[in-house]
Amino acid sequence: MNQETVVIIVGGGPAGLATSACLNVRGIPNIVLEREDCSASLWKKRTYGRLKLHLAKQFCQLPHMSFPPDAPTFVPKDGFIQYLDDYTSHFNINPIYCRLVESASFDVTDEKWLVLAKNALSGAIENYVAKFLVVATGENSQGLIPEIPGLDSFGGVAMHSSHYDNGQNFCDRDVLVVGSGNSGMEIAYDLANWDAKTSIVIRSPVHVLTKEMVRFGMKLLKFIPCDLVDSTVVMLSKFLHGNLAKYGLERPDKGPFLLKNMTGQSPVIDVGTLKMIKSGKIQVLPAVKRVDGDYVEFSNGIKKNFDAIVFATGYKSTVRTWLKDGTSLFNEDGMPQKSRPNHWKGDDGLYCAGFSSSGLFGISKDAMNIAEDINFMPGKEKNLKLKYIEEI
Repeated sequence: MNQETVVIIVGGGPAGLATSACLNVRGIPNIVLEREDCSASLWKKRTYGRLKLHLAKQFCQLPHMSFPPDAPTFVPKDGFIQYLDDYTSHFNINPIYCRLVESASFDVTDEKWLVLAKNALSGAIENYVAKFLVVATGENSQGLIPEIPGLDSFGGVAMHSSHYDNGQNFCDRDVLVVGSGNSGMEIAYDLANWDAKTSIVIRSPVHVLTKEMVRFGMKLLKFIPCDLVDSTVVMLSKFLHGNLAKYGLERPDKGPFLLKNMTGQSPVIDVGTLKMIKSGKIQVLPAVKRVDGDYVEFSNGIKKNFDAIVFATGYKSTVRTWLKDGTSLFNEDGMPQKSRPNHWKGDDGLYCAGFSSSGLFGISKDAMNIAEDINFMPGKEKNLKLKYIEEI
């Protein structure tokens, strides 16, 4: 099977859908290749049940389509999935599912991208050719579990957070959550609500804010400098939460919005976890040193027995396993070579969407930038675009 188009998009998550929509609006033909049997598979298959968007809906909508007026300010998981399905239908996006991209390389003679994808249903290898290639597999392509000495000896349940749904099966069991980002803190809260004996590893300083503080701060950023916004939000956090150091949570030296902009690290949006930490229902522990059977030893020398470990330790990019000519855009870790806002464009018609560590807001900016850049083609590529439009 051989297919040729103007743009190939690898990945049918929010980044791929947003890019396809922006191209469709401009009449630029494109093909979306998705390895799973549905779009937005991370949201549909690998997120926990109580998840909500942590930012207000106006900061999470994709290009050219707002959330419905009656959608809550902080959209729950099911509402966001419905929005993505409506978005896909509205912009006539038709991903080709169950396609595992095995390689993508640039043909310098024809000046085109050659993509080989395996049809997971038939096992056949399919060829796709395009002038432009958009990598939209994102930063969250594969769950990351850190290497911990002795982890393979653990006799209980060990899972990545992408496989966690809820704490129903962990009632009265000792469960350790490793990772103190938004997922880790919210999973710990969920486990405690299901009466699991919950502990959480918090290794690094972290800002803990409310969703209202974050929304307030993002509005202020439109009018006043980041350092003043950070000072205001941190002051509000200290007033509301008090001194968190005595509970094992240190605040970073840099403010939450500056830190997000510099490193991509988001502040934690508290959903009730802090109250449980303060009451002792959730225990805070330092870094894991090693695992020995069902016992976990921590950096402070404490050893505890656990029935389960949930690793909310993030994800990694897998781009470099299949992209053969992408060094102009990606580093060895599969992340952009360039810093924002110039991270999205490489050489030879290569782009990426969803790699800015800026969530859905960053995805939207990437998609719009890519579509605008491709739309302003030199003469030869413009004629190619018109040819495909005529065929359609």
